[in-house]
Amino acid sequence: MWRHRGGSRVKWGFYWNLAKWEIVTVPREGGVLPGAREHRYVRVPILLLLALAPVMGGLYVVFLPFIGFAMVLSFAGRKTAGALQRAFTGLMTTLSPAWRPGEAYFAGKHTPETGEARGDEGEREKVA
Repeated sequence: MWRHRGGSRVKWGFYWNLAKWEIVTVPREGGVLPGAREHRYVRVPILLLLALAPVMGGLYVVFLPFIGFAMVLSFAGRKTAGALQRAFTGLMTTLSPAWRPGEAYFAGKHTPETGEARGDEGEREKVA
């Protein structure tokens, strides 16, 4: 029988966990496969394992640079998105609900009863 489930008692050999893509080694005395009943295992003959090992190693070597580029781009994307989010949040917190486009806030507030503008330093200036 080639297919087994987690928790079942099996004889010695190599068993491939299809969910986690890992090889489980069972000693000569036999043993129980780890995991719950939902985990599926396939018994791998030793000769097939010896043939697959160099192929899997070669695929790892071929795809390793692509994995590195993907990790660097993912890292840069997350950092850029975080910086943009912080900048946008900072911009949105500086805007007040009473903001009216076109109004000059650097000139101070105009008091209509005296005709004067109050500056930021607290000095009073005469409006022309």
